[in-house]
Amino acid sequence: MTEHIHFGAVAMAPVPVLPDAQTVTFVRHWTDRLFSFRVTRPKTLRFRSGEFVMIGLLDDRGKPLLRAYSIASPSWDEELEFYSIKVPDGPLTSRLQHIKVGDQIILRPKPVGTLVHDALLPGRRIWFLATGTGIAPFASLMRDPETYEKYDQVIMMHTCRTVAELEYGRQLVEGLRDDPLIGEMVEGKLLYYPTTTREDSPRMGRITDNLTSGKIFADLGLPPMGAAEDRAMVCGSLAFNHDVKAVLEKFGLHEGANSEPLEYVVEKAFVGDGI
Repeated sequence: MTEHIHFGAVAMAPVPVLPDAQTVTFVRHWTDRLFSFRVTRPKTLRFRSGEFVMIGLLDDRGKPLLRAYSIASPSWDEELEFYSIKVPDGPLTSRLQHIKVGDQIILRPKPVGTLVHDALLPGRRIWFLATGTGIAPFASLMRDPETYEKYDQVIMMHTCRTVAELEYGRQLVEGLRDDPLIGEMVEGKLLYYPTTTREDSPRMGRITDNLTSGKIFADLGLPPMGAAEDRAMVCGSLAFNHDVKAVLEKFGLHEGANSEPLEYVVEKAFVGDGI
């Protein structure tokens, strides 16, 4: 779709108009592989913290190139935030990583997803388990008052290869203490457990290993995970999701869904390394 602008008898060149267009308001590059950005929010968009939408750009043929992206901002935010990996040869991120403030992206305002509170039975503790940019939906949930109203403890486990790749999550978590909306709610409830797998850091190891060995329970002074009090949400690569599911099942937790709430849920539409 194009728009022709006429001034008198002179026709200007056609200006591309993106369908479902939203304007980029902020971009930050965290590493050479990771960046976050914010866009305007459609006035009619309503979503639950933890859900995802389809976003993208036009390809060389003028066709929408869309992928599922978790909304990293909470449901009450006036803008929408996203956190993305950069893939040099990726059909979408090879283009998306170059966006600047004022540019437009396509956003289909039909949010869906399984990482929502309604998909879990009531519990005492909620575990957010993520690798890489899989922290995005939890960036939304950690900023939502409902999370702290429903649970006595919120544990954010985030694993990346290097310390620099943890920076987005670290800054977000540290900023929550001064958040005027939920700062007091977060105090004493949110436990942050970042680890690396390649670069030396204060805490090392994969999420599955730290759960299976019991190290995280010892480090944080928590009892072993169990179906009576613990709930979990998982977001990462397909291999990560598969491995974590097996660990959670050994702890006695069962996978739930929006239509059948149980003890844990997994986001199957996570954007991976091939985008």
